[in-house]
Amino acid sequence: MKALLTILLLVTSNVFMTFAWYGHLKLQEMKISDSWPLILVILFSWGLAFFEYCAQVPANRIGFLGNGGPFSLIQLKVIQEVISLTVFTVVVMCLFKGEALQWNHFVAFGLLILSVFFVFLK
Repeated sequence: MKALLTILLLVTSNVFMTFAWYGHLKLQEMKISDSWPLILVILFSWGLAFFEYCAQVPANRIGFLGNGGPFSLIQLKVIQEVISLTVFTVVVMCLFKGEALQWNHFVAFGLLILSVFFVFLK
């Protein structure tokens, strides 16, 4: 159960992270924030990043082996990276229609999945 909760919190965290890092670009594209000063864009992103941390910190605490969770620190990091790129890809494909996946992106994703396999080998 801790593994599932950790992964769900990591997904939630990465949704907020992706919107904090790239959502302002979509707002600018939609002419919502194109006149905002940079400091306001930064504060907007920080506001979203707060919710990222509200999910990321508990995910790491719950999931970490040292706290009774199922994952080592390295396993947590690799899982987080794969989730991060997966969430990023879904958001980009849904919100930024000009971006296209190419063969090398699929190869890179495949290698990331292999990294998860290798990090869990005993």
